[in-house]
Amino acid sequence: MTGARMVGLFAGIGGLELGLGAHGWHTELLCEIDPGAQAVLAAHFPEVERHADVTRLRALPAGTDLVAAGFPCQDLSQAGRTAGITGSRSGLVDEVFRLVRRRRGPRWLLIENVPFMLQLDRGAAMRHITTVLEELGYTWAYRVVDARAFGLPQRRQRVLMLASRTEDPRPVLFGAEAGPRTVGDPDTDPCGFYWTEGVRGLGWAVNAVPTLKGGSGLGIASPPAVRLPAGEIVTPGLTDAERLQGFSRDWTAPAVNAPGVRAGHRWKLVGNAVSVRMATWIGSRLAGAADSPLPDELPLTGPRWPTAAWGRAGQAYRVPVSTWPVHEPYEDLRWFLDDARLLSARATAGFLRRAGRGTLRFPPGFLADVENHLLRMGGFPQEAA
Repeated sequence: MTGARMVGLFAGIGGLELGLGAHGWHTELLCEIDPGAQAVLAAHFPEVERHADVTRLRALPAGTDLVAAGFPCQDLSQAGRTAGITGSRSGLVDEVFRLVRRRRGPRWLLIENVPFMLQLDRGAAMRHITTVLEELGYTWAYRVVDARAFGLPQRRQRVLMLASRTEDPRPVLFGAEAGPRTVGDPDTDPCGFYWTEGVRGLGWAVNAVPTLKGGSGLGIASPPAVRLPAGEIVTPGLTDAERLQGFSRDWTAPAVNAPGVRAGHRWKLVGNAVSVRMATWIGSRLAGAADSPLPDELPLTGPRWPTAAWGRAGQAYRVPVSTWPVHEPYEDLRWFLDDARLLSARATAGFLRRAGRGTLRFPPGFLADVENHLLRMGGFPQEAA
């Protein structure tokens, strides 16, 4: 892909651009409205033209081969407002289509978002996106992919949608299949969970953290927690989280140089980012997947959107592939806890109180470990979270 030119819309902290760049894609323009993310992009992509507001961007650069857009997921995620594709944030995907429509569109469009978009409003978001893509002359394909497939101990599933006017996106997304994989034992390996939940969800993950998020059920950006085999409860540090997303340590440090941006905002930037290794995999597939064999497919019927599908010209098909396209060497979660600290008594007590009010079922011995951790941390404080 030497010389191939791309544009990053809703670029965040550059995960898609960094991963694709490893396979020859040169970023011509970045668009991102968050001041902290803008500072990160300026530090790591200093030679790239940058714009703040996609609604004010008049046109794509001439000769753009690929547009990457991890458009805002706040209206699509279970943790967000679930306003749907017409929400004020997620509805910005239509700005991508506006820019593509202004000139003969680029060869490739790469769209990334949360899997909940497949379910929300009985799939209305997906119907909207695929309908517009077909109106623009694109063949589309998507696959839900898990970041653990690329060796990172974070159970993070994302929809990767690839569309092209001139080429078949199916070999890129569907031509590699490894199948689900067991990556740990809860009796001997660390297990991640959301300490900020306890009523609605636990996010339990063996030898992995659950999905890093920009926010939580408590309305704060926060790390997950990890139960170590000996029973201690720790939380990864910010630089641990950056590495769990595939970035280098302190990648988001420039964010605090932006006016009005607090240090805690870096958690939101990391939680909203695209996994670099996921983007790197897409880049590798674009570079050499044209001859990959394709699995069998069936016509897509009914309102439910499966894990993987493709379509063009009003016809759509489901594809029987898993969320694990490859099995890269898996890295133990303990290697990503360099800056971890013990979960505070206040946070631990708050979790236990929420757990007591909810109806969730917990893994055997888990709550006992949390209670013992609280005792080691000094017991219930006078005011718990």
